[in-house]
Amino acid sequence: VHRDRPHSLKEAVVRKGRNRSIREFWALQDISLEIKRGSFFGLIGHNGSGKTTLLKLMAGIHEPTSGHLAVDGRVSALLELGSGFHPELSGRENIYLNGAILGLTRKEMNLAVDEIIEFSDIGDFVDAPVKILSSGMYVRLGFAVAVHVAPEILLIDEVIAVGDEAFQRKCLEHLYELRRAGTTIVLVSHSLPLVEGLCDEVGWLDHGNLMAAGEATEVCWSYLDAVNAAEAEHLRDAADDQIHTDTSLTEIEVRRGSGDIRIFHVDYLDEQWLANPLPRSGNTLIIRLWYEAENAVADPVFAMKLHHATGVHLASPNSALQHLTTNTVGPGRGYVDFIMEELALLPGDYLLSTSITDQDRMHVHDAWERSHSLRIVPGSSPEREGITDLRGKWQPPVPHEKGAPGHPNR
Repeated sequence: VHRDRPHSLKEAVVRKGRNRSIREFWALQDISLEIKRGSFFGLIGHNGSGKTTLLKLMAGIHEPTSGHLAVDGRVSALLELGSGFHPELSGRENIYLNGAILGLTRKEMNLAVDEIIEFSDIGDFVDAPVKILSSGMYVRLGFAVAVHVAPEILLIDEVIAVGDEAFQRKCLEHLYELRRAGTTIVLVSHSLPLVEGLCDEVGWLDHGNLMAAGEATEVCWSYLDAVNAAEAEHLRDAADDQIHTDTSLTEIEVRRGSGDIRIFHVDYLDEQWLANPLPRSGNTLIIRLWYEAENAVADPVFAMKLHHATGVHLASPNSALQHLTTNTVGPGRGYVDFIMEELALLPGDYLLSTSITDQDRMHVHDAWERSHSLRIVPGSSPEREGITDLRGKWQPPVPHEKGAPGHPNR
């Protein structure tokens, strides 16, 4: 990478002969990877990790500086918006142009063109210059061409995300069809649920290095663990010494009460009683409510309400339900802990409300609605869909004859 690169011809002439600062940069390094024929392979990693560069190497756009890359089969690639399209040509002409580039005859393209146009669903715009098409139309046409030219290897770089919901569903359904037909598909995406659901195997790239490659779920979760660990470390290293997990949601926050005793801070802690800004599903979570009382308060009841980010009310635990005796809380500060040894909530975003009332729940000292955000990340729980882990256990199938005791006679 050249530093101090001149920005104009004049600057280049004036600085001619001066030594330039050059820094070596490897977009990809020490990558060893085999993608099996007929498999669906995903590539994940942060922006700039080398995913697109690797796809371009597979497509033959770039040549490796060193090492060996073998590609066996006809490659169709959809790498970026409008790639392979000539802006002055119409959509129909670009369909034939792409087919010719891939080595297909005009007769073969005549058989496919109607299906491509129908799939793209851009109507009469197929005969207009592609330079006037919207980004959504570009993607529709590009994807339609890429998947209808009988590819043996299909390379896709995130462009599906540009389309609308209906088109994305159509794309995914067609990818399933290609997969069943034995096409090798390599997909770059930042959507981990999409990659985990579609792909057989996944490769995780980080700053040009292959961190892991293997079964899709295992690699996706390893990548997510690394992202969560980095985010938690960033939160711990924040300028403020305290970990502020109480992100205020002012647009929906409501607070009321006499104020004799108030919640002023909430901490999320792990089983070691250490700050845990990103609790893990299935692991221990301790919610610590910090309070401040102006005067002595007799037998306060501490309570919480938990909502999913979609608004679904999940739980409302309070200290009175557990017959906890809080006695008289004196003036000053203190805290109470609510301990969940195995957090049953699944990964997602939640909203926490806190309140303090008297023993009869008639007088409200403090009620702070949806005042704190809670983000839960994957942990020991094997569940991935829904909101909660029911902690149930499946049992093996038991053969049973119709009409035998112990079962409805149906």
